Amino acid sequence: MTIREKREALEYEILSPLAAKSRESRRRAPIVPCPFRTDFQRDRDRILHSKAFRRLKRKTQVYIVSGDHYRTRMTHSLEVSQIARTIARGLCLNEDLTEAIALGHDVGHTPFGHAGEAAMAEIIGHFAHNEQSLRVVEYLERDGAGLNLTFEVKDGIVNHTGKHLPKTLEGRIVRIADRIAYLCHDYDDSLRAGMLEAGDLPTLVYAKLGHTTSEMITGMVSDLIVHSEKREDIALSPAMQEIMDAFRAFMFEHIYHSERLARERKQAVFVLRELYAHYMENFEELPEEFRRYETRWGRQQTVVDYVAGLSDNYAVHTFARIFMPPVGFSVPGDA
Repeated sequence: MTIREKREALEYEILSPLAAKSRESRRRAPIVPCPFRTDFQRDRDRILHSKAFRRLKRKTQVYIVSGDHYRTRMTHSLEVSQIARTIARGLCLNEDLTEAIALGHDVGHTPFGHAGEAAMAEIIGHFAHNEQSLRVVEYLERDGAGLNLTFEVKDGIVNHTGKHLPKTLEGRIVRIADRIAYLCHDYDDSLRAGMLEAGDLPTLVYAKLGHTTSEMITGMVSDLIVHSEKREDIALSPAMQEIMDAFRAFMFEHIYHSERLARERKQAVFVLRELYAHYMENFEELPEEFRRYETRWGRQQTVVDYVAGLSDNYAVHTFARIFMPPVGFSVPGDA
């Protein structure tokens, strides 16, 4: 019996009957089993080593102009993974599946955070980062071959937000862990940025969750584990859900949709709109690895895939290269 087979057998002994089991997972294309890793562990590794995941280190979470201590999409994904794994372990669910979904849930996010996502939706009529994340892992990675992830991981990625719930409890953990992470950590970054001051949140939030991000995360995670343990589902208690809703409404009003960030949002929208229009008219300037997808997916989808995949820095650099005069650069023949 291989190490993987021992691990698969152990899942039936120590995990909840409601947990997803690695041995029962399926892929679009069968692969040779690994002697050491389960299928969900392999999915986690494939996501972690993907180009799309690496680009998350230079993609905005909330603050486009930021310092070393602000969250990026990558650190957000790692924080979601940590929170989700804690919940999965507390409920005896599959920690490997939970981690894979958490690490992959945002790989389809645009540059400039939700401002970029809104820009793409405005440009083409519909764009959702969860759907693009699925597209990235299913089609775009590995030069168009995709990562060939398990159906359970892909289901958790595409349904981490939106109206449909993931089919696995592990996917539903990530759906709530994502909210816990971004509310608490965006609040922390907002304090650092001077957008908020301690005491600004609704009184209900401080009264029930405390004043530090650590206390807030612990309070919501603890409630989720205790409440979900008594059910065949993943959910906060009604009282804690009310607190989260108040927290979320405050953050949307005062941070995500705030007037103080409006200029950055407009700049982000402008950059992506111009890049999209440029490449639609000058398709031959796209990298060759993207140009060859035109016959497969059409020009518009190909341009969307390229622009949506850019990091913040590369999008700005590309915009400057295309549209800005080379002021400050030496020109051959200058006297």
